[in-house]
Amino acid sequence: MTKDHPQNHTQTHSLTSPETFWSHQADQLHWHKKPATVLQKTTKQLPSGISHDHWAWFPDGEISTCYNCIDRHVLAGRGDAPAILYDSPVTNKKETYTYARLLDEVEIFAGVLREEGVKKGDVVLVYMPMIPAALIGILAVNRLGAIHAVVFGGFASGALAQRIDASKPVAILTASCGIEGNKGPIGYQGFVEEAMKISSWRPPKTIVWQRDELPWRPIDRANGQRKWQALVKSCRARGWRAACVPVKSTDGVYIIYTSGTTGLPKGVLREAGGHAVGLHLMISYLFGVHGPGDVMGCYSDIGWVVSHSYTLYGPLLTGAATVLYEGKPVGTPDASAFWRLAEEYKINTMFTAPTALRAIRKEDPDNIHFSRVGERGGLRNLRALFLAGERSEPSIITMYQDLLAKHAAPGALVIDNWWSSESGSPISGIALVPHAGHDRANPTSSASHPPLKIKPGSAGKAMPGFDVRVVSDSGEPLPPNTMGNIVLGLPLAPTAFRTLWGDEERFYKGYLKRFDGKYIDTGDAGVIDEDGYIHIMARSDDIINVAAHRLSTGQLEQAITTHPDVTEACVVGIPDALKGQMPFAFISTSHGAATTKEKKEKLFQEIQTLVRKQVGAIASLGGMIEGKGMIPKTRSGKTLRRVLKELLENAVHGEVDKELNVPSTVEDMGVVEVARGKVREYFVELERKGKRHASIEEREKAKL
Repeated sequence: MTKDHPQNHTQTHSLTSPETFWSHQADQLHWHKKPATVLQKTTKQLPSGISHDHWAWFPDGEISTCYNCIDRHVLAGRGDAPAILYDSPVTNKKETYTYARLLDEVEIFAGVLREEGVKKGDVVLVYMPMIPAALIGILAVNRLGAIHAVVFGGFASGALAQRIDASKPVAILTASCGIEGNKGPIGYQGFVEEAMKISSWRPPKTIVWQRDELPWRPIDRANGQRKWQALVKSCRARGWRAACVPVKSTDGVYIIYTSGTTGLPKGVLREAGGHAVGLHLMISYLFGVHGPGDVMGCYSDIGWVVSHSYTLYGPLLTGAATVLYEGKPVGTPDASAFWRLAEEYKINTMFTAPTALRAIRKEDPDNIHFSRVGERGGLRNLRALFLAGERSEPSIITMYQDLLAKHAAPGALVIDNWWSSESGSPISGIALVPHAGHDRANPTSSASHPPLKIKPGSAGKAMPGFDVRVVSDSGEPLPPNTMGNIVLGLPLAPTAFRTLWGDEERFYKGYLKRFDGKYIDTGDAGVIDEDGYIHIMARSDDIINVAAHRLSTGQLEQAITTHPDVTEACVVGIPDALKGQMPFAFISTSHGAATTKEKKEKLFQEIQTLVRKQVGAIASLGGMIEGKGMIPKTRSGKTLRRVLKELLENAVHGEVDKELNVPSTVEDMGVVEVARGKVREYFVELERKGKRHASIEEREKAKL
């Protein structure tokens, strides 16, 4: 690898001289009070008596993210540039918001919120579908210096109630319904009102965006419910608007909830200064989106961190256009959806999850839709396809890289990147415009530095400010290409969290305690190779221990998906009386690949051969189930391996019908029941053959 590549220089500069590096990045934004200090290192004392190293970015600065996202572009004469490109195949609606129109809408709705009692530092919970009102609402909250907490629209009332109790919002912004793909409207009224009944906190106001597809009736004014459109009409008639309220750099912008091991969600707090500075760099440096004329297409729900960063804040901070898509990768109407959007809006950078591409591949295995759009020149503006949310198998990266080479912009790349709700932005990736790292003001001034080489299966190299390392369970550094725990040195990059909302002790226990406060524990396992490329192989708790050999689920899935008939694979551990655990695969195949018992057995043997050849004999599969619609995922596209693992463990102990611990983030509970049925069939067939899976220790059955 080229050691003098500008991405390597940028990374070294960000870690060895963070003050000068991030000072340059901060200079690119408007500050209501310019920070005199870039990085402040401190020691935090917890009520329990524990102390740990801590830090703050731009601690004496004051900033308004909303001003940087909208006002400054309009004041610079770019009000006519497109900001939001709304596309909703589920309602057959399309709409363009220029920066001038967006400013008008946000000023008015911020005035509405102020009249309804929202003030600086308050929390407003947002529970909405992917419609323009969602982004307008979030920006209006930010305009007042308040904190938004977005919850995925359609979350069940129990999960919503948890987040209401945790964040204690002064208001809820919601809509009358969401539209889930081709399933039709899903009313939000029942979810919200039930959540309000079971939560101990009662937000005084609920502001409802009425949709024609399924209205919210009645609007219960006595219990604080208000019609969004009516409030806006009133404020507009009276000329009631709100100006930006700057906040301290270390004040919160938003809370985003991520699942916790205790079942209670963790509220990751994002801070104003670091968030704006970090995203403004990354949208250009990593994603190659610099300003007016560029278009970002991030296909993620606003309830997830990816959409916070790269549907909303990142593109608007730099003055680009963002595609707001209310639809699915398939079924709205078919597997051509993403490529239709890329052509229609001349998207430069696309961002989605590997699970979306797998869904497209399943529906269109010969890439007919992609090729049809590509052959008429519809993808010539597409410079990159970014993937995140879960590990991307090399086969899918290679396939789409070949397609981009034929039909997209010259040099277009498929780039896997790795991050989390906690990091707020990618921890690793391949920078599309590495020159922007040291000259953000002129990101396109040098064309002499192409991106680093892509390594399929790798999530690229560390991004600015993230000190990524691999250590043993005792915290000792491990040599290159050695599987271990992936940790982050302190301080974290400016976009990353420094605490959890209202729970400093949980922040320490959940992220710092394991390695004695020296590192942040990401919960991921993997390797860093000799060139510094990061390979995320599994969550730490997804590692399979086979006869004292630690096997990565990601590595096994990578081998399985090299089979031409396999469209998706999920590997988990199944108890084994001799080896402790054995790898067990759930796979989906292309049409007709495993329609008979003979074909299924042949497929299993072929996959077994691939696993043995690519990973080793120790990794031989203990079993395999083939089927469709049985691999459960979260709404953000992450595979719920632990649910399948629990199903198998229960079945081994004769309890296949035992209730499962399924997180509220599951996209479709019906998929879990399909998986249960498949597991039941597998064990019945196994018993018919006189075979069985057994664990080292028998489980004590629950007493009735």
